Amino acid sequence: MNEIELVEEAIRKGEGKLGKGGSLIVFTGDKTGRSPKDKHVVREKTTEDKIWWENNRPMSAYHFDTLYSDMLEHQKGKCLYSQALQASIDTNEFFNIEVTTELAWHSLFIRHLLKVPSEELLLDFEPNFKIINCPSFFSDPNRHGCVSKTTIAISFEKKLVLICGTEYAGENKKSVFTLLNFLLPDKSTMPMHCSANHAISDKDDVALFFGLSGTGKTTLSADPDRVLIGDDEHGWSDTGVFNIEGGCYAKTINLSYEDEPEIFSTTEKFATVIENMNYDPVDRSLNFSDPSITENMRCAYPISYIKNSSKSGFGGVPKNIILLTCDAFGVLPPVARLTSAEAIFYFLSGFTSKVAGTEEGIKEPVPTFSTCFGAPFMPQKPEVYGKLLWNRINSKNPVCWLLNTGWSGGSYGEGKRISIDLTRKILKFILSNKTEFETRPDRFFNFSVPLEIDEVPANLLNPQKNWASEEAYDRAAAELKSMFVNNFQQFSSINEKVDGVYSRLKND
Repeated sequence: MNEIELVEEAIRKGEGKLGKGGSLIVFTGDKTGRSPKDKHVVREKTTEDKIWWENNRPMSAYHFDTLYSDMLEHQKGKCLYSQALQASIDTNEFFNIEVTTELAWHSLFIRHLLKVPSEELLLDFEPNFKIINCPSFFSDPNRHGCVSKTTIAISFEKKLVLICGTEYAGENKKSVFTLLNFLLPDKSTMPMHCSANHAISDKDDVALFFGLSGTGKTTLSADPDRVLIGDDEHGWSDTGVFNIEGGCYAKTINLSYEDEPEIFSTTEKFATVIENMNYDPVDRSLNFSDPSITENMRCAYPISYIKNSSKSGFGGVPKNIILLTCDAFGVLPPVARLTSAEAIFYFLSGFTSKVAGTEEGIKEPVPTFSTCFGAPFMPQKPEVYGKLLWNRINSKNPVCWLLNTGWSGGSYGEGKRISIDLTRKILKFILSNKTEFETRPDRFFNFSVPLEIDEVPANLLNPQKNWASEEAYDRAAAELKSMFVNNFQQFSSINEKVDGVYSRLKND
């Protein structure tokens, strides 16, 4: 089925309501975010030594087979929807994925988020992997070797993903990303949880934005003065940066036309999936400021709905690598320039705050270390990704940055979150590619902080001066620094330069 048929089918079955412009308004029930604790990888001989088991919950082949058999039995007689889709694994290579869903709107969602093959390619389509999603089936921990009635299970040998017990559509796309995070390193390609754009007149002026959900990947990359390559998942091969996906999945909490016109406009386009948003029952206008269902309200749409998006989904070698963090402690500066070793240290650390709603049970910002800015999607050991990125950075020499979109003037509850307007002014400075500017060394974290940025208050650039009590700032900064040191102990050596960043933090 195509987009028109799937919208019609979802409305006919009562899965959703028609919204403004022909969008589709849907709700996901109890699960309004990902369920990372319910994700499993099957222990298999061919993958046993490659999986990062400290981060990935194992499942036996027997339990996986039982779950698969029970799901197939449950699906008998049901109307199912199947899509033959692709994810990019290089600029001209694709990974074929067959996605079978119980809900018509899930089929529409994944059709937006992945790439639809040409009619010619569909004639000989053979899936490299299959995904089966059945929300109405609930797993049994005793029978299926899982932990709850919700399960996401991956067998790399059987080339199969099983999803049950959740209507949250994001599990579909993140399962694909998990697959490619396992497969792409073997092609010497760096899989990245990041958004990307490039200058309008220069495909080689690429910026990457690493970060967890809620840190600003989608918002900052959808820049009207640059070309959007993609908003969430990319690879970096010898030929450049490419978008793995074919669509965008944007958070809509407090979305406004004034601040984010490109993304806002997609909420009134045909077949855009509007997820977990309250609306006016008469004119179907959306309430962007009402988090009563979840703060993780979202919209899903094809990337072509962004006017200045790339038709090829490809850019050259990055000039700027930006590590986004949302610091709920309020101690990190809004921007810092990093050495290549510091970039790998902060990439592996993956410090940010999980924002409300993105995962089950998250009600307010929670400081966390999510390795590679995407630990739930990383099946291989962190050092694999760290070494890949180190090699890319040191062979191509992009400028690396830490960009904090979190709090300033105090921690969460006391300070204020840095405004999107100020963050954009800082980003404009980064993307200007200035080579000469004055910096100061950060007293706690050693990285280089610009002394002056046009239209950005000086006290914002020096967060200690922005707190009511400098002593309170020092205590919070020392606590965060200690957390970085303790977290980094888990990693094996990447090289002596990255080890040196850790040693300086530990010993200063």
